[in-house]
Amino acid sequence: MKAAILEKLDSPLSIKDVELTPLKIGQVLVKVLVSGLCGAQIQEISGLKGNANFLPHLLGHEGCGIVAEIGPGVTKVKVGDKVIMHWRKGDGIESEFPTYIFEGKKISSGKVTTLSEFSIVSENRLTSVPQETPEYLCALLGCGLSTALGVINNEANLKFGESVMIIGCGGVGLNLIQASKLASAFPIIGVDSFEDKRDFVEKETKYFINTSNDNISDYLKSIDIKNIDVIIDTTGKSDVISKTIPYLSENGRYIMVGQPKPGEDVKIINASTMFLGNGKTIKATQGGKTSPSDDLPKYIKLNKAGYLNIDNIVTHEFRLEEINKAIDLLKSGKTGRIMIKMN
Repeated sequence: MKAAILEKLDSPLSIKDVELTPLKIGQVLVKVLVSGLCGAQIQEISGLKGNANFLPHLLGHEGCGIVAEIGPGVTKVKVGDKVIMHWRKGDGIESEFPTYIFEGKKISSGKVTTLSEFSIVSENRLTSVPQETPEYLCALLGCGLSTALGVINNEANLKFGESVMIIGCGGVGLNLIQASKLASAFPIIGVDSFEDKRDFVEKETKYFINTSNDNISDYLKSIDIKNIDVIIDTTGKSDVISKTIPYLSENGRYIMVGQPKPGEDVKIINASTMFLGNGKTIKATQGGKTSPSDDLPKYIKLNKAGYLNIDNIVTHEFRLEEINKAIDLLKSGKTGRIMIKMN
């Protein structure tokens, strides 16, 4: 099978042949249909995910596929099932790390990978869905969309009419805007440094700040907003986080979705203001505390009922052999969610 392989840090991925190995207890062979491309892949390519000692390896953690074979002990899925491939643990067996054969040598891989024609996946990283479930929706629910919905539903403690600011309007950011709309937040303000994002954001909410040209304080004054109830950062940039924490309201919640680089510090400017009101909070999230087995079926129902629209989220599609072109576009910051279609 063909797979995108990280062989060397800070280098283009290779598209090469990889051989499958026999399935072990709790493992499932999935024919991958489509994979989302996440900012986490950029961090992996740069070695910021603690993966420098595990090269070469396969990538990807949100996808949609069809079960091709099941290993010993697997009961959660069956051959022919359409499945969401997700990095959050769900029900089922936690298998050993899968192995593949690459250039005659055995290599280890993550318990879910999606940027290959086939993938060996731990049973608890798969959730079966109805066959008519759209492939792109499945892939988005593997990480980007489920994270956004989980952050709003499980962690933001968002009340009707509270204000939300989303910093970084890529794939996860656009999903967060939509999730905030579902929770009746107002206003919902998208913040990004690329003017290209304005059209994407304004399809969902009319409030957009381009930090390359606009001052956040001035913009908030212009719409008669002093502080923000919930601020969610997807950039992981420590200076951006430090500069935006002061915009929290007296009961404000700041949620970090993007991860700062290892060794970087985040400063709290005038930290005594954190004690105003009932006290402000800053938290880091792990996938919005999403429980795949419980939450993903609910989200699919919301989509089917017309409450959850992904039309504005996926902005580009590439083939697997075009993966490096897709990664360059992702690095540019001028895109929503990118989808990689397998052959």
